Amino acid sequence: MNVVTRQKSVKPLSPQIDLFSPVQYLKGVGPKRAALLRTVGIVSIEDLLYYIPRRYLDRRLLAPISHIKVNTEATVVGQVETFGFTEGRRPRFVVILNDGTGMLQCVWFQGAHFVQKAFHVGDTVVVSGPVRFYRGKQMTHPEFEILSNSHGGDLLHTGRIIPLYPSTAELKARYLDSRGFRRIIKPALDRFLKLVPETLPESIRERCHLLPLCEAVRGIHFPETMDGAEKARQRLDFDELFYLELMLARRKRKWTEAQDGIAFKKVGEKVRELLDLLSFELTEAQKRVVKEIWSDMKSKRSMNRLLQGDVGSGKTVVALIAILIAVENGYQAALMAPTEILAEQHYLTVRHVLKDLGVTVILLVGSMRKSSRQKALEAIGKGEAEVIIGTHALIQEDVAIGRLGLVIIDEQHRFGVQQRAILREKGLQPDVLVMTATPIPRTLALTVYGDLDVSVIDEMPPGRKEVKTVWKSDQHRDEIYSFLRDQVRNGGQVYIVYPLVEESEKIDLKAAKESYEHLRSEIFFDLRMALIHGQMGSEAKDRVMALFKAGGIDILVSTTVIEVGVDVPNATVMIIEHAERFGLSQLHQLRGRVGRGPRQSYCILLARYPISEEAKQRLRAIRGSTDGFKIAEADLKLRGPGEFFGTRQHGMPELKIANMITDASLLSAARREAFSTVEQDPELKASENTIIRRTFETKYKGKFELVDVG
Repeated sequence: MNVVTRQKSVKPLSPQIDLFSPVQYLKGVGPKRAALLRTVGIVSIEDLLYYIPRRYLDRRLLAPISHIKVNTEATVVGQVETFGFTEGRRPRFVVILNDGTGMLQCVWFQGAHFVQKAFHVGDTVVVSGPVRFYRGKQMTHPEFEILSNSHGGDLLHTGRIIPLYPSTAELKARYLDSRGFRRIIKPALDRFLKLVPETLPESIRERCHLLPLCEAVRGIHFPETMDGAEKARQRLDFDELFYLELMLARRKRKWTEAQDGIAFKKVGEKVRELLDLLSFELTEAQKRVVKEIWSDMKSKRSMNRLLQGDVGSGKTVVALIAILIAVENGYQAALMAPTEILAEQHYLTVRHVLKDLGVTVILLVGSMRKSSRQKALEAIGKGEAEVIIGTHALIQEDVAIGRLGLVIIDEQHRFGVQQRAILREKGLQPDVLVMTATPIPRTLALTVYGDLDVSVIDEMPPGRKEVKTVWKSDQHRDEIYSFLRDQVRNGGQVYIVYPLVEESEKIDLKAAKESYEHLRSEIFFDLRMALIHGQMGSEAKDRVMALFKAGGIDILVSTTVIEVGVDVPNATVMIIEHAERFGLSQLHQLRGRVGRGPRQSYCILLARYPISEEAKQRLRAIRGSTDGFKIAEADLKLRGPGEFFGTRQHGMPELKIANMITDASLLSAARREAFSTVEQDPELKASENTIIRRTFETKYKGKFELVDVG
């Protein structure tokens, strides 16, 4: 007889979960909610613990119902006297609370069927929210907590300081609003907080007055006081900033310890000839910066310097001096710009100045014909091209620069660390000078460009008058056109600039062309006009700009190709069409095209309504100041540091908690501690730095994969 045994079905064991386990394994999450949480960067349980509240509500003060006032926020405790649905034009669920001093209606219009399951007659309930009056004191959609079954346990939603979390419409649809986040974060903290490893040595925590990490993680979510919430935030901010600065300190040390660079031994005749050719004397700021660069170039340590200065402050002349030092010592210099237009403008300027000094300058950009490119590559490889100006085309594999001694990178924030490194590798430890016309507050410059020495041209050439800036609506065209005629009649020249954004480039270009034809045939038919845009060939653009500079054109209609370019001292008016569509730094760059001569100059921002609130803030900022540093700070506040600096391109992570603008003092402390740590213990091998090394390698190294690039 065969006996068949039936095995019991064994329920699979739930996985052993820890901080790094997927968040879906938490009670109340599951796969669908986990997929939504991934959209806000929450993948693991650790990510959830570091999902920081955007702000807090203080609901600690309980008031008797008889004392609460209409049109204020209040928190009260009462017993459920009755509840139910009330019919009407808008059906609603109503709970009546009584605390012995008075009655309070709590009303829900939405989600009522979900809410009603929470209440029973006689329950003790805490509610918080704005108080209004409608047939008695009333709260609509209050936050609430049932106390009857809590036995005085932890409150989550009322009666304490309540965290409010960032959320989205999709998350809220799955009940992951602030209330929903509190429900999943609290048990996760209770279970996993003890697994959160400390990331800073006690010595640093003591010097900087920082909480232990576990205390900070709990305090950021459920603080006992508002001061406690702030101290928790400071600790978490410091962590991010410290490890960012640690990466920069290691990168800088690696650079300074690298094999010997080139020692440029002389400043020759060509530099003196250049200074004699100039129609002006260098400002004190330019002289100071030239000395800093020369000090770097003559030493064996490779220069790695940032040169920043406002529009029109004279960075190009400083760069030319550095180029001539390299050339006169028998080396080649390469200047890389982010766009072909900018590279072409640099090429025109540099070639124009250096041709009288017998220096060969060559352009290398992606749009060159194959034959022209091959010819340029041969001249570069043989060393015949002493100065090479180009775009990303310079870092392609087939570009061989035989004696590359100096690398200059313009508008550094638009390049990545890796691109800088590739160009540097074309030579043997060449000196590197990176330039930006986007002024940055010094503390922030030291952070974002923390591996570079910083030089600032903080002085404008003498005699430059401040450009008067006005913001006008589209309705003022007639008076603006009349003003332009007066300017031209008095010998001035005018730019009219149209926006060009990649998403709608063809439409924008068509609008610029049509506007030009209308102005030329209907408005300024008796004046000399020309159009310039990015789709024109290099030679055609050069001819137009040369004619404009020579005074042969009264009004130049342009897309943003003239954001950077040749000096036209006679240009006195800049009209920016659709000014509401431009970024703040771009508006400042465009305005810098005028005001380069002795005459009073003007920038007219023409905006078309309706305008977003952010666009209004940009226009107010540009109208209110011509100081590039103030404008940069306003831009930082509007856009945030990540977008302003293009952090991803620097091989840096986006900061999730810290803010480089508002946390300036923390940033300074973090920088001081990180650089001191690396100076004393470069490899982080000392026992007191074990925590730092472990944290860096497990938590940050992947984010800082470009630490060895520079």
